[in-house]
Amino acid sequence: MSDEEKLEELRRKKLQEIQQQVAQQQIAEAQKQDFEARKYQIMRKILSQEGRQRLENIRIVKPEFAQEIEFQLIQLAQAGRLRGPLSDAAFKKLLEQLSGKKKDFKIKKFDQTI
Repeated sequence: MSDEEKLEELRRKKLQEIQQQVAQQQIAEAQKQDFEARKYQIMRKILSQEGRQRLENIRIVKPEFAQEIEFQLIQLAQAGRLRGPLSDAAFKKLLEQLSGKKKDFKIKKFDQTI
């Protein structure tokens, strides 16, 4: 086998490896998109429009917490512990239970008249 043939063989192998990596990335991306689509459909059944909007607002601020909430809601729904879409008020109550009771801070205007 000449040097040129060896070099060509190495090029073919490298090209094949790159093509396999690209194919694996495409498969992983397709699986992720499928998972997200299924999760979206499930969340449409679990939460009302207002509840889904609240979840999206949470996702903007705390993406990990929003993902945790989604998984917990899906588990509750699969266990049959949720009936129909949750209203925003019911979702807020559930969020309070899931996140634990935190102190509610209120900021009052301070009147500093001299």
